[in-house]
Formats: sequence, C-alpha cells, structure tokens
Amino acid sequence: MDPLSEVLSLLKPRSYLTAGFEAGGPWALELDDLAGRIKCYAVVRGSCWLTLEGGEPVRVREGTCFVLPTGRTAVIGSDPNVEPARASDVLDPDRSGQVVTYNGGGDVYLVGSRFEVASPHAEVLLRTLPPLMLVETLGDRTRLRWSIDLMMEEFREARPGSDLMAQHLAHMMLVQALRLYLSIRSGDEIGWFAALADPQMSAALAAVHADPAHPWTVQELAALVGMSRTTFAERFRARAGETPIAYLTRWRMMLAGEKLRHSDDTIARIASSLGYVSEHAFNTAFKRVMGIPPRRYARSTASGTTASTR
Repeated sequence: MDPLSEVLSLLKPRSYLTAGFEAGGPWALELDDLAGRIKCYAVVRGSCWLTLEGGEPVRVREGTCFVLPTGRTAVIGSDPNVEPARASDVLDPDRSGQVVTYNGGGDVYLVGSRFEVASPHAEVLLRTLPPLMLVETLGDRTRLRWSIDLMMEEFREARPGSDLMAQHLAHMMLVQALRLYLSIRSGDEIGWFAALADPQMSAALAAVHADPAHPWTVQELAALVGMSRTTFAERFRARAGETPIAYLTRWRMMLAGEKLRHSDDTIARIASSLGYVSEHAFNTAFKRVMGIPPRRYARSTASGTTASTR
C-alpha cells in the first residue's frame, strides 16, 4: 500500500458516529469527546466558528470540510464569544445515522463522522498531524462533494442500510479530505504527513513502506529520489521532523507491534521479517522506540492494557 493508506490501516479508524447536525441562533458546543478520535465534518449550509484549544477562532464557511485529528478540545458555535455547553452533556452519544437539531436549527448544517482510532500507536502517529485541517469541497473537489452529497441523501431518506452506507461514505470523506489537504498544506508544517506532501520525500517514504526490511541507507534513498545525500537528509529532517533512518526504525517498530498483537510469530521471526539479523538488535531497537521490551509489549496488549509508546 501507499504510505497514507498504510498509516490509516495501522490506525484502524472505525466510524463510531456518523450523523448530521443542524443548529440555529446563538449557540456553542465544546467538543470534549475527541481524545483518541478523529473528527471529520463538512459545513453544507451556513457557517460556524471553530476554536481549537490554545488557538484563534477560525470561520468555517459553507462548502468547507474540517478534520480534527489530534484529540485536542475544540469549541464550535455561531460566535466565538458564546459560552459553550459541553457536547457530551447535551448530545445523545447514540445518535449515529440521525440528524440532530440543536437550539432550534435553521442556520447551519453539518454532516460527517467521528472515528474511533483503535491502534495503540495512534498518539505517536496523530500528534505530528496539523491540529486542524481545512479543505474546500467546492469547485474541482468533486469526489469529496460526492461523498458528502450521498451522505446527506442517506440521512434524508433513511432507507434500510442507511447507517452502514453513511459510515462507509464517511471513510471516503476522511481519506479524500486528507488527500486534498496534502495538495494545499503550508510549507512550515512538520511530520510524516508534511513529508508525504513533498513529492521527493513522499517517494522515499513509499520506498520505505514498500520494503521496510530492506537495509536502507540515507545514500540509497537520496539516489532513489535524485538528490544528494546531504540535501536529502536535510530536507527529510525539515519535513518529517526526524532523520530518514529514525523514521525507518520507528515504522519498523510499529509494524512489529502489530505483529506482536495480532500474530503468533516468534520475536525472532518478527525481527527477521523487518530486516534485523539478530533478535538482540531488534529487542534493543524496539525498547528504544516503544519504551518497553517486545515480550512485555506483547503481554501488555494480550492482557488488554495499553503499552507505552514514545
């Protein structure tokens, strides 16, 4: 798979709640339910204000999709100065497939979904994403608009299977929003997502993801994308926030974590499948990246506790 598909597969975003939301008059809600979740919604009528914890208010106009991937608390409302109510207090948590009307409705209408992220690596992967991603759904954004329009149709008609259809459309909406954001992101963002937006860095990431067991060197990756070793290393670090080899090692350890959780492979076999010639070298790398030894990690996930990741 390509890097974006592979990372999303590792995150395992599950559509936990897919719904429409209509509000009117002066209103504001504190979205206090975002920890370990990704929220992706589109404003299909009217406009609203969105204020991320520690940030300035942003006007979200009709035809704009927003993604909140980092779990930070946010406030959404008709005006930044309206005192917010807690969303968890006033909205029914079991409202998937419904259109919720708040404060009389009539002024703004949103559709979208909240995704549960099942992977224990979620925090590590999501914290390098921009805390707020805004993309337009108008103009040539036909695929994103198509999924939103179909989702609205499912809410309106409430036919058999509408809830499941809306959830699948929500996944398409999320992926398309991320795709579009990659094409418009600003140059000062840092993280694997920012590196993915750089064509040459993206090619290097694709090579690493295609064959993580290969003994990649900075020189080999630089040659692969047609750059000098020094220039490539500097740009990769500037975009991704870490060196190419650090990224490779961390990605290997996340794959190893998945194997430890979901397969019966021995540690020696997992180490070999990821390019390590000795179990000792693998154990050392795993503990450095994940914070605990692989055997302890496997035991903690088997018992249902969350392993520590750095």
